[in-house]
Amino acid sequence: MSAVPATPQQLLQFIVDDDLDAAVRAGLMDYAAQPGDTTLSPAQSQQLLDAQQQLRTAWAARERHRARDARLARRAAEREARRAPPPAADSKPALPSAAAAILARAKARAAEKPSS
Repeated sequence: MSAVPATPQQLLQFIVDDDLDAAVRAGLMDYAAQPGDTTLSPAQSQQLLDAQQQLRTAWAARERHRARDARLARRAAEREARRAPPPAADSKPALPSAAAAILARAKARAAEKPSS
């Protein structure tokens, strides 16, 4: 917010001019109608309060949308992680111990036989 908040009349002028960014920077969200304040008519004061409420509603909707996007992205990442095959540790698959023993015996017998 700015160092010096705008007067209610200035805030109303920003709203009338459809310059909501300037109204927010000038302190629109801090505006509160004061009983007995005669600077604005009740209708003008209500116009400022309505603008505040519309902004709050829009900001809440934006936050819900951002939360939904984050939730959908997280779910998509989880789904992709489940679909991905597990990483391969070696390029060669390990032999079961029984097959490794049979292979070792065969290699030993082949080494014992004399070449003709």
